[in-house]
Amino acid sequence: LLMGFIPLSLVCGVLWSKTPRSLGRIIVERTNPILKGTRKPLEGSYIKTFSGVFCIFLSVLTFTLGFMLTDVSFYSLLSYEGIAGAQRIFVSIFTPEWSILNVVLKAMVETIFIALLATAIAIPIAFVVSFFAAKNLMKGSAFTLLMYNALRFVFNFSRSIEPLIWAIIFSVWVGIGPFAGMLALMIHSIASLIKLYSEQIESIDYGPVEAIKATGANMIQVVWYAIVPQVVLPFLSYTVYRWDINIRMATIIGLVGGGGVGTLLMQYQGLAKWHEVGTIVVVIAVVVWFMDFLSAKLREAIY
Repeated sequence: LLMGFIPLSLVCGVLWSKTPRSLGRIIVERTNPILKGTRKPLEGSYIKTFSGVFCIFLSVLTFTLGFMLTDVSFYSLLSYEGIAGAQRIFVSIFTPEWSILNVVLKAMVETIFIALLATAIAIPIAFVVSFFAAKNLMKGSAFTLLMYNALRFVFNFSRSIEPLIWAIIFSVWVGIGPFAGMLALMIHSIASLIKLYSEQIESIDYGPVEAIKATGANMIQVVWYAIVPQVVLPFLSYTVYRWDINIRMATIIGLVGGGGVGTLLMQYQGLAKWHEVGTIVVVIAVVVWFMDFLSAKLREAIY
């Protein structure tokens, strides 16, 4: 049945794109200032047109396919057995076992330092490389443009692999533990920060750059005196935001051998010790909330 939906969807999509009143074309024509007045306004209700009927049909088809692929079952969700099992787990989680608090706090400190080191090591690497990954600085010659494209490809590929996957790779490479988790977050942080930093560099004002060049300054001086002052505040904001993300991710990568509180959570969950799991969940929630509050205050101070 699924294989029948695919060619049907392709044929329907092609036919719909050929109609003069497809939904995408209407949205473009009504929002684009140049095309806004090129077509006569649609008379009558859009729903009564072929495109409107087809839009409804396509929406129903899409949601039907989605429900089939995700095995949606409201019976399982609302069944007595399912609700009773969920109730047992939630009651256990919300009655934590505080006797293991010291162990949980020690693992949480380890998690915080995993995120801190990953962010701290990623910052200088991303800062330097981001200037080579900015197209406006690298389009001067074929060689620099090739370098730009190569860097973009490498770091886009690195960023497309989730930290969980990197944690699995490094757990095999260097062994299970916090070092593997730190390396996983560091690799992903470098790629993510390079994207954010380089895009900020590409949106700079060229006035100061031309003024510095007019004095006979070399490229390093141009970057340091004309570009860095424009991007330093956004860079700091992006860095604080990335550290906030790493705090959250550090609690997750432990589930696959990245060390920290995530590994402890996995151990207790595997033994079905839900009261202990509740303790860990409470500690994670408090720490994440505090770190989110702290990072918000830091971003406010920056601006």
